[in-house]
Amino acid sequence: MQFKLHSEYQPTGDQPQAIEALVSGLNEKVEDQVLLGVTGSGKTFTIANVIERTQKPTLVIAHNKTLAAQLYQELRDFFPENAVSYFVSYYDYYQPEAYLPSSDTYIEKEATINEEIDKLRLAATTHLMTRQDVIIVASVSCIYSLGSPVDYSRFVLEIVEGELIKRESLLLQLSNLQYERSNTDLLRGSYRLRGDVIQLWPAYQDTAIRIETLEDKIISIKDIDPVSGAVVEKEKNKFYKNKMALIYPAKHYVVETKSQKDTILTIRKDMAERVEELKKAGKSVEAYRLEHKVNYDLEMIEEFGSTNGIENYSRYFDGRQEGEAPYTLLDYFKYNQEKFGADSFLTIIDESHISLPQIKGMYFGDRSRKETLINYGFRLPSAIDNRPLQLHEFLQRKQQSIYVSATPNEWELERSKNRVVEQLIRPTGLLDPKIEIRPTGNQVEDLTLEIIKRKKLGQRVLVTTLTKKMAEALSDYLNDREKIEKLAKKFLSKEEVSYPSVAYLHSDVETLDRSDILDDLRNGKYDVLVGINLLREGLDLPEVSLVAILDADKEGFLRSKTSLVQTMGRAARHVEGLAILYADRITKSMDFAINETTRRRQTQEKFNSQNGITPIGINKPIREKLMQRKTKDEQDKENRKGILLKISNKEQLNLMAINPEELTPGEKQGLIKKLNTQMKKAANDQDFELAVIIRDKIKEIEDV
Repeated sequence: MQFKLHSEYQPTGDQPQAIEALVSGLNEKVEDQVLLGVTGSGKTFTIANVIERTQKPTLVIAHNKTLAAQLYQELRDFFPENAVSYFVSYYDYYQPEAYLPSSDTYIEKEATINEEIDKLRLAATTHLMTRQDVIIVASVSCIYSLGSPVDYSRFVLEIVEGELIKRESLLLQLSNLQYERSNTDLLRGSYRLRGDVIQLWPAYQDTAIRIETLEDKIISIKDIDPVSGAVVEKEKNKFYKNKMALIYPAKHYVVETKSQKDTILTIRKDMAERVEELKKAGKSVEAYRLEHKVNYDLEMIEEFGSTNGIENYSRYFDGRQEGEAPYTLLDYFKYNQEKFGADSFLTIIDESHISLPQIKGMYFGDRSRKETLINYGFRLPSAIDNRPLQLHEFLQRKQQSIYVSATPNEWELERSKNRVVEQLIRPTGLLDPKIEIRPTGNQVEDLTLEIIKRKKLGQRVLVTTLTKKMAEALSDYLNDREKIEKLAKKFLSKEEVSYPSVAYLHSDVETLDRSDILDDLRNGKYDVLVGINLLREGLDLPEVSLVAILDADKEGFLRSKTSLVQTMGRAARHVEGLAILYADRITKSMDFAINETTRRRQTQEKFNSQNGITPIGINKPIREKLMQRKTKDEQDKENRKGILLKISNKEQLNLMAINPEELTPGEKQGLIKKLNTQMKKAANDQDFELAVIIRDKIKEIEDV
């Protein structure tokens, strides 16, 4: 299927020449280009036109989840007929495994996976397996280890109406695809039995599949709503065609049973060699620790097919050599290109001045943590190969690229051999903000008066500080009505006082909550957003008329020329855009940022004058949430839901309600016996997830 762009607008301003230049470069096989585009010039629309013109499968990389979500929604709207996907880290909470030698503290890996994001990730790779018209918007998690695309493509189950297949064989194949059996609710990535009917919910889509069987024959295959069970029209499911269904794995990491046995033998051999090496070095404690840990992990893999930290053995299961780069999303694009015969795929690196340094730094932080674990016997040396790509490995795999930024670094300019396409004109005629420099002496009081003024006009304000502590203190001050009233009495009449509502955006706020806060700013719940580095959010907020930068003359990363240009540009979406820099001197970074912003403003003014354009504000709708969040009541209800085990016809046991500290030794012994029976039953039924949960509960009881 061809990429088809849907938009009520046509390229205007300098978008047409930017599109032509970029397309020409791609057709001429130019590997790297730079799109220098100011905020509000329609860079995403330009890229969408380039994709339609070149018909290349495209990977768009953003430096954080919030910006990735924004780009995904925009491109999804531009290409409703094509496969636009979202690929970011699926952890809501992630504490990596680590060891702190100074305090002899071992920190076990902990993670909470967001199932909705996991679905979108699986949908992304499934699209790459099945069609050429694919756009994937990803965070830098796309350079992290992923299962082999060749193995992933091999593990596809095709079922057809009328096919003869034993039900036990079908269930075994579903288990091999990492689908888990559920005896109660039908969950994403699971299946359940209802008489002769198998209900399966593929991990990568919103609809489930009902497979009706009779005497080892598939009678019918229908798409259903996973909640109501109502039949869904077949056309809505791209993986369902001509009375057949293609079922892809529920996880990216799948391994054949035969290869798993051979792999475990190899791991045991390497473990024995490493243990001997540690003993010779006089590290007997580390040797014992490693042997105990690896043996435990392998027993879990043999028994249940997985273990906490299985990714540390990925090199063995992937068949990679020591030091060889892992498979990543880029390899799936390569697979797609070869399967469908495209000449290349396209990589767009958005906000490249931030994204590229982030890509470069991922490898080194990961390696430092892993080396400590290896040296102290917590992991085999192979753990080092479960890693993100190094920069040179990423560059070898990415193919043709466009670096998009309002302030590209020297690296991108050199890499592209100064092939820079400028896009400085905003179709709306909006100008870069006016700039004022004010002294730092009374910056908080002065800023407060400016905020009150904008509050009365229904406008929004962004404020950046240098430290988290200062941002919190400023937020508390601006939300304190008594302090605002006291200040207003000095400078304003009573009628002029309008109390602002202020939110603080920082690194401790969860990913999806950040998007909610930004939407709340736009719809008026908040008037002011305070943060340290608001650029990381990729903000597109037409309601913001004022950007205030406190302590702008403190040279550093947060006050570099790039950061200043980008931060001031947040006010360029409003007709009355103003940037106030609180400073007592003009630094080199300030001088560059002021001159560059002024140049861009003058370029737009000249274009407006020549074309009779009067700047108009943007009325940008707030998009529907990328993912629907559970209400607090729904979440509480879900958390209270237990796992019921049927011990006998008269006895049921709520696994999650067991408190080991309340049990007597005799009760523990009897309970452990019952749980062992249930664990074996679950394993025999191939309900491995339940077996693991019961096993962990047994261990918890034994440890108390």
